Amino acid sequence: MPKHLFITLFALLGISTAVSAQGLAQEIGIYAGPVTLQSDFGERNNFDNNIRNTGFGIGIMHFINFSANNNRENYFTEHFKVRSDLSYSKTTLKHHGQWVEHKPNGIFATQLRNMHASSSIVNLGAQIEFSPFMKIHDFENTVGSFSPYGALGIQASYYSTKIGSRLGDITLPANTPGKYLTPSDGRAHGFSTETGVVLSATASVGVHYKLTKMSDLMFETRFQMYNSDWIDGLNPNKDIYKENKSNDWQVWFNFGYIYYLEY
Repeated sequence: MPKHLFITLFALLGISTAVSAQGLAQEIGIYAGPVTLQSDFGERNNFDNNIRNTGFGIGIMHFINFSANNNRENYFTEHFKVRSDLSYSKTTLKHHGQWVEHKPNGIFATQLRNMHASSSIVNLGAQIEFSPFMKIHDFENTVGSFSPYGALGIQASYYSTKIGSRLGDITLPANTPGKYLTPSDGRAHGFSTETGVVLSATASVGVHYKLTKMSDLMFETRFQMYNSDWIDGLNPNKDIYKENKSNDWQVWFNFGYIYYLEY
């Protein structure tokens, strides 16, 4: 893992130690669930393509809870938390949709159908979580209650992508459509097997369920937009292929368990 992520991790651990000294409450948790990578593989906004290009993600999280008993109650402390995350996802990608199904025995469809990639991503970052409908203290003291929330954040993301073709050498016109052989964004082709570090912005909506006095369950949908279009290994030249205008993004469906640390 690159040194950028190590530095961020140590910074988060330092923040955790500092808030403990200030008497703030803390929570830890784990989550997992399916993820779908919205990329240049397949037909964009095609339901079948989205479902088939689904992978799996897992993560650990840490909350700074400002509503500890020794803090004054105000709107911010009763409705906001700061959450840090370390997560991992892996998705296997193929082309699906009309361009593969149209003339399935044609050269273009055959080339597309045989392209494949895998993308592994490690994310580290933080977000601020807002619970608009219920005070944090009220939720903590009411077993069986629900607390919907929304969140915004930023992540440092390390990705590793591998791309190839079952037909053979992916750099050959006989195996790969010309669209992906055109130089793009400083690469020799519109595809690339590579690793890198990028930034990503997150937006989440979810709900906490009060399971016991010291634990919660969580369900969350998280949208993650990367500032790169190489996460999936494909990025056709945008000056020529105008339809490929969006960076890669990901949707997480997380189920989690949260435990309250003593304070």
